[in-house]
Parts: sequence; C-alpha cells; structure tokens
Amino acid sequence: MRFTINKTELQNALSVVLKGVSTRSTLPVLSGILIDAHGDEIVLQSTDLEYSVQYTLAALVDEPGKTVVPGKLFNDIVKNLADAAVCVQEADGEARITCDTSSFSVRTLNHEDFPGFPHVETDQELTIPFTQFQDMVRRVSRVVSRDESRAILTGVLITLEGDVLRMVATDSYRLAITEAPMPEATADEFDAVILGSFLNEIAALPRNEGEVSLALAENQIVARSGSVVFINRRIEGNYPNYKQLLPDTYTSRAQMDVAELAASVKRASLLSSSTAPMRFDLNSASQTTQITVSAPDVGTAQETLVCQIEGEDAQIAFNSLYVQDGLSAISGESVMLEVQSDMKPGILRALEPENYLYLIMPVRM
Repeated sequence: MRFTINKTELQNALSVVLKGVSTRSTLPVLSGILIDAHGDEIVLQSTDLEYSVQYTLAALVDEPGKTVVPGKLFNDIVKNLADAAVCVQEADGEARITCDTSSFSVRTLNHEDFPGFPHVETDQELTIPFTQFQDMVRRVSRVVSRDESRAILTGVLITLEGDVLRMVATDSYRLAITEAPMPEATADEFDAVILGSFLNEIAALPRNEGEVSLALAENQIVARSGSVVFINRRIEGNYPNYKQLLPDTYTSRAQMDVAELAASVKRASLLSSSTAPMRFDLNSASQTTQITVSAPDVGTAQETLVCQIEGEDAQIAFNSLYVQDGLSAISGESVMLEVQSDMKPGILRALEPENYLYLIMPVRM
C-alpha cells in the first residue's frame, strides 16, 4: 500500500476518527485505525465495538491496500509533521510515513483482525441542515446528565412533530428545549434518544453548508455528514415526561439584555464557588433586577440591571453555574426570566429565531 495526501486534510480526518478508537479494549487491533486505500481515495475507520467512525477523503493512491496503524501514535506523528504532502507506504508489517525532511517507521497490525464496518438496516431517517443541527445541539448539550446510572438522561430526545424539530435534554436539575421549523422535512416522524456525547462529536465537525442525516435502526443510530459516517447504539427506555414541568403562567417576567446579564452573572459568581446560590430580586416599581451572591466568610456581591418587568415583584435563587450555562447557549440579544414563586422552577426563554427554553430548579434562599 502506498498513498500521498495533504497533511492538513489527513490531520482533520484523524481528529474525527480517533474518537472511535478504543482505549480500554483487550483487543489490540481496536486501538488502531484501519486505512483502506483504493481508487483515488482512502477510507479511515475506527471502532470500540459500540461506536464506529468512517471517514473518506481524496488521496493519490499509487498502490492499493489495507493496514491498521496505532491510532494515537499515528495521529501524534501526523499532527507534528511539516505542512506538506504526507506519503504513507506499508509493507512487511511496517508503515513508513514521510513528509518533507521527516521519516517515521511504525509497526502495523493485521487488517484482517479489524471488525468490519457495521451495515445497518434503517427505517426512520431525518435530514437536517448542518448549521441548524450544530446550533441546536450546542443549546442543549450542556444539560445532558453525566450520571450513567440513569442512562436515559445521558441522551438528547430528538423528535419531529409535524414540521417542528425539537431537541430536549435534562439532568433532573435543569431542562433545555430548542425548536426549529422543518417545513421541508424528509421524514413524517422521528423519535429517538441519542447519546449527548455522540451528538457533540457530529456537531464538532467543521461548520459547512451541507446536511446531517440521522437514521434509526432497532438498536443503533447512523449519522452521516458529508464524507463521514458515525454509528452508535441507541439509548433504550422512555424519556421523562418533561412537558408536565413546563408552567402555563408566570407571576413575574423580566426582559433583559443577554450580554449585560451574562456579564453581571459572571462578575457576581467570582465571589464564591460556581455552585453558590445566586439570588434574583425583580422589582417592578424600579424596573430593575438585583443579582446577589453571598459567600460565608468571604463577602457579598451585588449587581443591578435595568430591565422591563411585567407582573409582581419576585425573588428566586438558582445554582450560579446553571445560570451561566443557560446564558451561554443564547446568541440573541435579549432573554426573558419568568418566575412563578421562589420554590417553583424559573425559566430563561430566548425568542425567535432561537426558540430556546431553559428551565432551572430553584434553591432555597
């Protein structure tokens, strides 16, 4: 096998494929990346038997062939090469990597031991513009639970109802919902819980004007974006009924500038740990919201924001880190803070075009 390829393109592909390399398996071949060179392209594959990645890219192939190279080592070598053409030649169990004045020789693994890329029969399939998919995942991904004892909460619920695409995530302390119109949807319906970290891997691809397709099999999800294919297991189980948490009304609502609010929250949280309670006092008479953080044995921080308030005066406190996470997902200029009482969830709501709702459970003041 022998091929030549642009260093930057190879490095970008390896950064994606490396995420599928196993770091814990007792099978040495799973720590490698399969390279299949043929025609005018190479195909890179990795798998840990649950998560699989396939990346196809153009190359000048002089001799077709297959081999498995150590994943992390190969990536480290390519990353540190000069910005020039990279030549990879494999023979007699060794891969020779040359670029400019650099040359490396790396022992390879038997490609016949590498698992074949899964061929999955899918039924439901949804196609989403990549930029829209990337923005929606960014808004909800921080809320996904890290507690694997409740596997269903480590996923994002993705549904298509009519012409509305919705993504929902919760860790039981907060809830994020984002919606987008899909007037030209390629599917009649779609309903799946997909691992949040898996969606992040897809959304981490370079921003482009293409599309992402999500296709469902009985127990797997197949995602395609351009020349990249991702396969992962679906999360089994019923997602919590989040709709029952959403209030119909509010007693007070404050409209605030996102940038000003985020800056005030960041300054106030400097005084204490990121999990310190952050109190919001909404005053309708003065049309201001006062943000207060009190840290025992340290002191108190106060910020006052001018805003537009409807309804009664209200007080509520949240985990300050959760507030910062919610605000970081909003790219618009204004946000609504809706309050029912100090012991009921508060809501940060961003309007068109984001259609983003972020519910936070309160903490005792």
